[in-house]
Parts: sequence; C-alpha cells; structure tokens
Amino acid sequence: MLKILQARLQQGHRTMRYPAGPPPELPDRLRGHPVIDAGKCPEGCRLCAESCPTKAISFVDGELGGQLGGQLGGQLAGNSGGLRLDLGRCLFCGDCAALCPTKALAFTPEHRLATRRREDLSLGPGLPQVRLAEALEPRLLGLFGRSLKLRQVSAGGCNACEADVNVLGTVGWDLGRFSIQFVAAPRHADGLLITGPVTQNMLLALKKTFAAVPEPKIVIAVGACAIAGGPYLGHAQACDGAGALLPVDLYIPGCPPHPLTILDGLLRLLGRVT
Repeated sequence: MLKILQARLQQGHRTMRYPAGPPPELPDRLRGHPVIDAGKCPEGCRLCAESCPTKAISFVDGELGGQLGGQLGGQLAGNSGGLRLDLGRCLFCGDCAALCPTKALAFTPEHRLATRRREDLSLGPGLPQVRLAEALEPRLLGLFGRSLKLRQVSAGGCNACEADVNVLGTVGWDLGRFSIQFVAAPRHADGLLITGPVTQNMLLALKKTFAAVPEPKIVIAVGACAIAGGPYLGHAQACDGAGALLPVDLYIPGCPPHPLTILDGLLRLLGRVT
C-alpha cells in the first residue's frame, strides 16, 4: 500500500487541465483543421479531388458558388467558385495534401472542429475555417448544462471512434469532472452519442434507442461515418450516417476525431467553452 501511495505522489496530477490552463500540446503529425490557399491552387488541377476516397473535395464555378453561398447564409453570398472541402465527409487521410503540387491544401494540428450545423463543416472561398459549435438553446442548456447523461451507440463503426470516446473516461481526461457521463440505458439518458455509418443491421436498434430516450433529447454524431457515411458513403448496407436519419445537435468530424476534439465539442455544446 505504501508503494502505491509513493508511486501516486511521484506521478503527480495526471488529469489534463482543460479547458483551463495552458493550451494542450498536440503532436505535429495530428491532422486537424485544414487550411486552403486558393491563390496557390493551379488552374485545372484536380489531383486532390481525384484522390479523395469520399468525394469530400469538389470544385465549383463562380455562378454555382454564388448559389451555394446564398443557401448557406449571408457570409457566403456572392462568393466565387473554387475548391470546397466538406469536413463532414473528410477522413483526414492526408492524400490530398500530399498530392497537391503547390501545397494549396494542408492540415494543421488545430483540434477544434465541432459544429452545430452540418453546413458549417464546409470550407471554401469566403469560409477559411469552420464555424465552431455554440451552446445549446437556453431551455436545453438549463436542463443539461450542469449534468449530461449520454447513451453511446456504435452503429456499425470500426471501433476507432468508439475507442477515442472511451479514452475520455480514463484518468488523463476524466470526463466525469464535467458532469458528463455515459449510461447503460437510454431511459436514463439525455441524448445519444452515435458512431459508425448506421448499417442496415443497426438501423432498427438505433431508432428504438432514440425513441427510448425521454424528451427533450439531443443527438451527437462523432466521426465521418456518423456524419455522412465515411468510406461507406452510398453503400447499400449503410445509411450514410445518423445525420440522414435523426436531428443532430452536434457534429464532431474526424476519422477518428482526437479525444480532445470530442471533449471540446461536448464542452462547447454545454457552454463551458466559448
């Protein structure tokens, strides 16, 4: 027993001081928020789009860019066309950045990626970065802001996103200190945290689990699969993610998202980070 106490004292404080304290040190090889330099993009080059396994990269002309801008809000209205990147589909594989001859597209170690709206995951002319998630509406924030219980549903995932969600329960992260907990029964939950592309085998189970969560409830989609189907996009046995089936309140992109990306998104949803 004395040896255990001695080892604990030597280890010191092991829980990450987040969001308080200095910014977390993340490895340079982490592929986080991408940056696009449209001025470097060679005219007629489509190497990045051709290399993307999920068609997350597209090119649109000026007229279509203006139409899309009008649909996505005033901040985009009148935009010219160009390269567009959908982070909801992006696997962060890095092939696009590696193939770009002028390095017009690159990934940074920036971990903050979660958004409230699906369209906020689009990058392109006039939108150099994602619009980070805002807090829940006052009524829901009053209910869930001090205590949030989530039922995690793996809807056909490969276990990568699931593993990074589980990491948040370890001593280094200690998700419980924020009064956020995962529960075993949907009847005890305030919402669902969904991973995986929602396979046909999991479709009925997901719908029943969602129905079992009492109102009001929230839905969180974690990972490219849960947002848009990931590499299984368009497959007959996949439903292209939870976003095509349920009303999603928080989108956390990545393949898989870094645990800090997931934590930051959850805290933003609860108004703990601004």
